[in-house]
Amino acid sequence: MSQQQEQGYAIELYFDPALENQVLKSWNVLARRQISTQLIEIESRPHITLFSTPSIDPGKLENLLRTFASRQESLPLSFSSIGSLSNDNNVLFLAPTPSMSLLQFHSQLCDALRKEGVEIGDDYRPDSWVPYCAVAQEVPKSRMAEAFCVLRDLKLPVAGYAMDIGLVEFSPVRELFSFVLGNTVEA
Repeated sequence: MSQQQEQGYAIELYFDPALENQVLKSWNVLARRQISTQLIEIESRPHITLFSTPSIDPGKLENLLRTFASRQESLPLSFSSIGSLSNDNNVLFLAPTPSMSLLQFHSQLCDALRKEGVEIGDDYRPDSWVPYCAVAQEVPKSRMAEAFCVLRDLKLPVAGYAMDIGLVEFSPVRELFSFVLGNTVEA
């Protein structure tokens, strides 16, 4: 009896393997305690959403993201706090310290999208965007406190780098393509 899954596309920022594992650890603990398995079920990958839209032509974004990624460096990230979104699906997240480099990265991406005529919704405009990495969705209200305690055991801050940018279709999550940040040539 699951609710109708949202459909759409998102541009996501992915982390280096060590940081990704730290986030996955929290997903797995929450799943083991049967607090939330949603992100695992939809086959998501730890990420920060940079932009999301109900519909877009993925082909239009492929060259844009390839070029954008090649002009960027990998970004240092430090998840320093835990938060929750009090919308219908009770999301718990790790929030990165909003560094200048992360905010500039996002703002430059928005400029590149606008130049292509892509409409940027309110949630993703540079002046209102809240960067976060979801660790649980649809947490029962009665278990929010427990979930917070579990996440506190992660010993924040956890730090690492944003390494790739990709476009996914959801839901379930399917990565359409991704590019490594910086001019690193794939082996």
